[in-house]
Amino acid sequence: MAQENIADSDLYAAAMRAAAGVGWRRTRLADIAEEAGLSLADLHARYASKEALLDGLFRHIDRMVLTGAQKSADEESSYRDRLFDILMQRFDALNPYKDGIRAVVRDAGSGGITEILCGGCRLLRSMRWMLEAAGISTAGWLGGLRVKGLAVVFAATVQVWLRDDSEDMAKTMAALDRNLRRAEQFATMRSPFDRRRREAGPEANPEANPGDLDADPAPAA
Repeated sequence: MAQENIADSDLYAAAMRAAAGVGWRRTRLADIAEEAGLSLADLHARYASKEALLDGLFRHIDRMVLTGAQKSADEESSYRDRLFDILMQRFDALNPYKDGIRAVVRDAGSGGITEILCGGCRLLRSMRWMLEAAGISTAGWLGGLRVKGLAVVFAATVQVWLRDDSEDMAKTMAALDRNLRRAEQFATMRSPFDRRRREAGPEANPEANPGDLDADPAPAA
């Protein structure tokens, strides 16, 4: 019997179970509806396509991480440590769907994880929210560069996470720490133009200081 009040999270889990069983490409919307205990009409009323379901899944992950980040915020930690904690919360939230995500990535072909995560700019959208949760500005051109940089970090770490079946995700944590450190080193490299603007003072370069990945947050008042 169809369950019209089924939670979105259960619907996403059903979609990923179906994908893990037969592959994402071969999974039909009817298969997802059956797995979730919904009629096809009820599924259509909520999601018009498999792509919309994927988008809903990643928005659901965003909400979970943002809620957790708000509860565990530590204003004394560095920005990099905050990002590490937030992105590990993201992997924790993704873990129940890993088998299905593997199937989605496998069927994506040459685009792989980048195609799946970047569909509809969803990766950039998610990384913007992760940076904001860490207290790092995403405004202006510099904020846009931070978003793209973190997207590269996350996409590279996902490749390790997909192969990491350990309970403590040690390989994923090591890869994330390594990738964040590399991004931090890159962020400290400034062009001569940037250096001249910084030497001219914060009023000449208002976006240079707030939220740099290599800077520690100001002490709490």
